[in-house]
Amino acid sequence: MLSGGALISSQVLVARYAGAVSTQNLFGDGGAASQGQSDIEGPLNILLAGIDPRDDTQAPRSDSIIVVHISAAMDQAYVFSIPRDLVVDIPPFAKTGFQGQRTKINAAMAAGSSVGNGKHDVTQGFELLAKTVSQLTGIKKFDAGAIVNFGGFKQIVDAMGGVTMTIDQNVKSEHLRPDGKHRPKSAACQRPQSGCDHPYIGPQKEYKKGTYHLEGWEALDYVRQRYGLPKSDYDRQRHQQQFIKAMAAQALSKDVVTNPIKLDKVLKAAGKSLIFDGGGHSVVDWGLALKGIGSQDMMLVKLTGGGIIENGRYQGEQLEASSTDFFAAVRNDRIPDFLLQNPEYLNSSV
Repeated sequence: MLSGGALISSQVLVARYAGAVSTQNLFGDGGAASQGQSDIEGPLNILLAGIDPRDDTQAPRSDSIIVVHISAAMDQAYVFSIPRDLVVDIPPFAKTGFQGQRTKINAAMAAGSSVGNGKHDVTQGFELLAKTVSQLTGIKKFDAGAIVNFGGFKQIVDAMGGVTMTIDQNVKSEHLRPDGKHRPKSAACQRPQSGCDHPYIGPQKEYKKGTYHLEGWEALDYVRQRYGLPKSDYDRQRHQQQFIKAMAAQALSKDVVTNPIKLDKVLKAAGKSLIFDGGGHSVVDWGLALKGIGSQDMMLVKLTGGGIIENGRYQGEQLEASSTDFFAAVRNDRIPDFLLQNPEYLNSSV
């Protein structure tokens, strides 16, 4: 969406694909009547949730939670991730009878998703996730939101012909072999309730430090890894942010924009991977409103914290106290001032 404006060579082209994106009410507020892109004005806050593909009999979990803040001048985007294991107060949710609970934030979507008869609605789950993130950050209302299917990301990267990324640390895949096939589970871990933390065995795909052109499966596998990394999920959050920026740069490249066949594939893949709520505005409206923001205008921000240990057992993550000042800077559109005083919040964008 951030790079949508530059991808638009004509509104007719984008209108052709806008209907391919599933547009639903993700915030439970009934939406608003669109006045066109002209009334999309900064500052803006956009909530993104990344999920694995699941059918409606499984409760969804948001493995990635990302907030994008757009400056009042509509010329800069700040991207920050909420740790999936962050312990927060998930508020009550009348639609499911959920009474509220203090637990890891990635449980919010599951707690809000039940629609009865063993079925789950990911869009209803997003509503509770948004309420939880609002409560955490103090952002009263998000201007747009999207649920991103990780499998769809792979299709977008493949449609672009791969993505060039700088890998900033050596990473071994927990899930895949060097040929991209899934690693098998050990016999002990195949038993029900085995409790294996790392059930997979055999050779592992490895990603070495350096700049590489990755295929879709490689890029998706790389940004999903956290086991074995020095800072675990915090390293993974950084890699995911770097991936988003690299994807934007690749999408804006002449190799994609001026190639009608490749552009056609990219737009179709994007349509299949998103559920979007633009607050009453279409994807086209948002793409045109944000046409002045390119990949070079995206700043990656990291929230740091540490584990909560009770009676020798890991309970989840907690953020450093200064995060409350950062959230205030987001609400007041004063992020540059905050980053000048707290440069440790800047993430590497290599």
